[in-house]
Order: sequence, then C-alpha cells, then structure tokens
Amino acid sequence: MQRFRADGFDEFVAARWSALLHVARLLTGGDRQRAEDLVQESLVKLWFAWPKVADQAPEAYVRQVLVRLAARSARRRWWGERPVGELPDRPGPGDVSAAVAERSRLEAALALLTPRQRAAVVLRYYEDLPEGQVAQALGCPVGTARSHASRGVARLREILSDSARPVK
Repeated sequence: MQRFRADGFDEFVAARWSALLHVARLLTGGDRQRAEDLVQESLVKLWFAWPKVADQAPEAYVRQVLVRLAARSARRRWWGERPVGELPDRPGPGDVSAAVAERSRLEAALALLTPRQRAAVVLRYYEDLPEGQVAQALGCPVGTARSHASRGVARLREILSDSARPVK
C-alpha cells in the first residue's frame, strides 16, 4: 500500500516544490514562512489523495488546495511568533537590489489585496491559468473569478501608481 501511494509522488514534489512555494509566497503576500507552511500542508493533503489524482491532475489539485488554505489562513488574526535561528545570508557579488526592491514592492502591493483577489491575480497572471481553471480553484463561477482578477489588477495599478518606478 505505501509503495503504491509513493509511486510518482516524490518525483512530483521534487519537480514542483519551488514553483508551488513561489505561488504560495505570492498568495500570502510575501510571507515565506507562511508560504512554506501552506505548501507543506497542501502536499500532506495531496499525499492522502495521491492514488485518486496521480493519473489525473495533481498540479490542479494541489493548486486548489493552496488557494483554499491561503484564504483560510488569511482569515486568522494571529499566527504566533516567528523566531529565526540565524540572520539571513549576506548578498553575494553583483547588485541585485533593484530587482529585489521591485519584487518586494509588488509583493507588498499583493498583500494589500483581498485574499480572493490576490489568488485570482496570482493564478491568472503569474501561473497563466485560463479563467476556467482560476474559477475552479477559487470555487466560484467564471464571471466571479474574472471580476476578482479585474478588480485585483485595478487595485494593484492604483497602489503601484503612487511611485514613478514601473514594476517588471
């Protein structure tokens, strides 16, 4: 039973971990620790459903779980303290500060959107999913998903227009 369940799961996780983590980070407004927790929780749920979804669409399944967990997580008022054992590494040679600043600015702007708008924008424009799959992941009609994405993009433009620098 365990061997059957593990067939392909490890390869899927190894291949998709970084992409899932990046999507989760965008869904949480840039909070890496919450994003890691979301991905881990989503993969646990995928593990139990793996025999059913392995041959169908594990990517869509885990993406939908991520969106739902992010929305549920956003409703919490307190996540507890996040202590760190070590200070972050110092940047290496070469100045990437401008790119990091732009990414940070975009993540901060995403964090100001409602969870559903943020999910719709990330799935539609970062993951490049069709509107039907975005609606399915959000659990709403296509028109509602389209409205969430449209309002989210409009709000992002409004937030980001305060500064003169364009977002890449």
